Amino acid sequence: MQLKVVGAGLGRTGTTSLKKALEQLTGGPCYHMFEVFEHPESVATWHSLVRGETADWDALLGGYTASVDWPASAYWPELSAANPDAIVLLSSRATPEQWWTSMEKTIINALTVDLPPGDEAMAEHRAMVLDLFARRFTPDWRDPQAAMAAYARHNERVRSETPAERLVDWQPGDGWEPICAALRMPVPSDPFPHENSAAEFQANIEDRVDADTVS
Repeated sequence: MQLKVVGAGLGRTGTTSLKKALEQLTGGPCYHMFEVFEHPESVATWHSLVRGETADWDALLGGYTASVDWPASAYWPELSAANPDAIVLLSSRATPEQWWTSMEKTIINALTVDLPPGDEAMAEHRAMVLDLFARRFTPDWRDPQAAMAAYARHNERVRSETPAERLVDWQPGDGWEPICAALRMPVPSDPFPHENSAAEFQANIEDRVDADTVS
């Protein structure tokens, strides 16, 4: 596993746009929660890691050149230590309130709606994410104030524990320049990607549930 970018930002901070951008810049795949959906066999591996078992990062992230979003971002300290030459990319929103507004419409909703009966794959995936949130974010993730406080603590920890020369503190709207400067790469001529709005997130979830139901 040789990551060029370790994403430390939590979900709903532009991580899907970053995934596409980083794949263009690094020339390889970027790990995102979407990868867990695409490789359901990895859910059990992640859940074992969440429960405290030793991580086999090569098994999870071998072949990837970058990582963003949950579940990998919950383990940014470990991934940063394992990839000392990688930049640490902290994506965030302008305010905790802005972040929570996006979270509530998307991830929180997806984790609290009823699943189709008999959908074991989605149930296992949800169980892993709920355990991840409880252990590596906050047990009170449903509560807006507790979640926003946990979000702020997470971001402050990344900023305080990452050497300045490795940290890229990025928000949606910052575009290519900060990332390209850290990677010492030219800025692409095409616009920075804009992916996975709240409406697109919901459509993706519905598509995945429908696919699991059919299969």
